[in-house]
Amino acid sequence: MNMEEFAKETNQTPKEIVSSLDRYIVGQHEAKKAVAIALRNRWRRLQLGDDLRDEILPKNIIMIGPTGVGKTEIARRIARLVSAPFIKVEASKFTEVGYVGRDVESIIRDLADYSVNMVRQELMARKQEQAEAMVEERLLDLLLPPVNKEDSEEPQQTNPTREKFREKLRSGVLEDKMVELKVAEKASGPVMELMPISMNDNMDMNIRDMLSNMMPKKQKQRRVSIADARGILQQEEVGKLIDMEEVTREAVNRVEQNGIVFLDEVDKIASRRGQHGPDVSREGVQRDLLPIVEGSTVNTKYGAIRTEHILFIAAGAFHLSKPSDMIPEMQGRFPIRVELESLSQEDFVRILTEPKNALIVQYTELLKTEKVTIEFTEEAVQEIANVSCKINEDSENIGARRLHTVMEQLLEEVSFEAPELEGQTVTITPEYIHGRLSNLMKNQDLSRYIL
Repeated sequence: MNMEEFAKETNQTPKEIVSSLDRYIVGQHEAKKAVAIALRNRWRRLQLGDDLRDEILPKNIIMIGPTGVGKTEIARRIARLVSAPFIKVEASKFTEVGYVGRDVESIIRDLADYSVNMVRQELMARKQEQAEAMVEERLLDLLLPPVNKEDSEEPQQTNPTREKFREKLRSGVLEDKMVELKVAEKASGPVMELMPISMNDNMDMNIRDMLSNMMPKKQKQRRVSIADARGILQQEEVGKLIDMEEVTREAVNRVEQNGIVFLDEVDKIASRRGQHGPDVSREGVQRDLLPIVEGSTVNTKYGAIRTEHILFIAAGAFHLSKPSDMIPEMQGRFPIRVELESLSQEDFVRILTEPKNALIVQYTELLKTEKVTIEFTEEAVQEIANVSCKINEDSENIGARRLHTVMEQLLEEVSFEAPELEGQTVTITPEYIHGRLSNLMKNQDLSRYIL
């Protein structure tokens, strides 16, 4: 995807972006608005001349709010909207024992790996039709192997027998027929065992890849059905049609121009005022992250990647610390701050029913696979929301994630008995809910263990 194609892909107005997010996420309009503007600014930047384009840096965002209110989901959804490489990282992991400053660069390397895989999958999808014709010829060769080498080099499309088998292949009558197929074996373990342990994971990966490519590819004979052979050969032929250099160039370009990094639990690396000791490491993590956020060059196995145009979205609850507790340089790199609201009972009702992937829709469709119909009354939906809110108030407040555990507890028996309930309809009422969740509501200690 070149600059022009990328600009076209991301040409969505802020209102359109917010509308797309509304299909999956309830409320949090201010946060949606902030990320929508950030995405639109990327499109605006690409409309400028080369001299000014490189000077305009993204306005990184800090989302402040308790767990389970939609911070991660907003970031993940906007990445999908523009087919952007996306990675989520818990900032707190860089405070663990054994951390070294260079470890933060793994964020960009992981983002590059994700991007390469994304581009490769897209190209594979485009080459499927072309590969199918090649697979068909290879399947015919398996069914009608040439008598000698000279025969294999001559076109056989005019062979009447071959054409009859071609028709049978296309009609699907030969799917269960067994054939002998040579399949490449994956690299074995000894290469990995020879590798020394080092502090540079990227160097290790490069050496492993090099040694793996140098090792001869072994093949083994397998007896498989035509259906299985088609899948194996499809992967092989698509792989032959893909130029990995092209994939790498496109992937690196997407990371540099379109990458999104979601830094979760960033409040855990903010130094708390008046405290010392372990907080020194927190400030150290911030200083290690700073060059990547500001804009630097990270060496990866795909080449050098510049980070100045990657969009960073940080998030945290900030219960014990504040954004102002971060070092000034870090604060300056996250100029946009949005606060996400705690979820009310009304929000819970909307989460259960409104989004495209609403929880009630998910459970209803899951049980349909067992030919069991689940129906929720309006009163039942209200009661599920009420129960979830009450448990959040009485124990740990985990936001909308509480709905998942309440729904799982509520439908546990139905899910277990579903194979024996084929053709039946189960109606969820407030009475049914009280019967299934009575112990949970009565026992405060038990509710604390429902995470």
